[in-house]
Amino acid sequence: MTATIIDGQVIANRMQAEIAEQAARFKEQFGYPPGLGAVLAGDDPASAQYVRMKRRACGKVGIASVAHTMTASSTQEEVEAAVRQLNDDPAIHGILVQLPLPKHIDEERVLRLVSLDKDVDGFHPENIGRLAMKGREPSFTPATPTGCMVLLKEVGAQIEGANAVVIGRSNIVGLPVAMMLMKANATLTVCHSRTRNIADIVRGADIVIAAIGKAEFVKGDWIKPGAVVIDVGTNQIDDPAAEKGYRWVGDVEFEKAKEVASAITKVPGGVGPMTITMLLHNTMKAATRIAERVMI
Repeated sequence: MTATIIDGQVIANRMQAEIAEQAARFKEQFGYPPGLGAVLAGDDPASAQYVRMKRRACGKVGIASVAHTMTASSTQEEVEAAVRQLNDDPAIHGILVQLPLPKHIDEERVLRLVSLDKDVDGFHPENIGRLAMKGREPSFTPATPTGCMVLLKEVGAQIEGANAVVIGRSNIVGLPVAMMLMKANATLTVCHSRTRNIADIVRGADIVIAAIGKAEFVKGDWIKPGAVVIDVGTNQIDDPAAEKGYRWVGDVEFEKAKEVASAITKVPGGVGPMTITMLLHNTMKAATRIAERVMI
């Protein structure tokens, strides 16, 4: 068996084209575009690059974007003031707080300040709480986990009743996607650095979502024949044969896993494009809700 390679960029392009049409109709109807505001604090080059990528994506689909950029020495008060300003700005419908924040910043306090109406990242404690509870629905769900769920549906994965294993328990990916799988009626196991016999647990999984941040941690012979594998990892490894002396790999041993799985995401180009797409989707959703409420 050779797996279907899940190309997230193709799916993202299709979805972004639909979002661009929605944004154009929104501007025509209301006279202004949907708006996304970003808060970036610190000196992490990766975080700065992520914000630039998200703003470029906004421009492509017709969503206006602004960024409040601060240094690693910015105070709690300065970061909170940036969030409050975006909360009060009627031209901004979604707020992105780029994580991680500097260590001296109380992350939960900042996220709690984001208006629930504008929490397009889905990280407000109330939205996360609703995601965790049976019979409750959050206003928004986090972008990367939502992208993972969309990819599973795109390849026709049977989620209900499936044995799903999530590897990693971060607040950004592992825990939210685990809760989303439970809401979709999967039978769930979360593995992490303290899990015993992790290989045996993964071998029983119909769905594997790898988000542990370790290059090729999940070996090909851990994958159950016919399993669907969503690889969230993006890890740089040395490769003298590559033009730049390095290459990017996921958390899964791709070349071996693809010979066993029924479907597997490519890295790069699998989950990554979906993260930005789902942020755009949430921003469009927030803009529509806010604008329609103002009209009532």
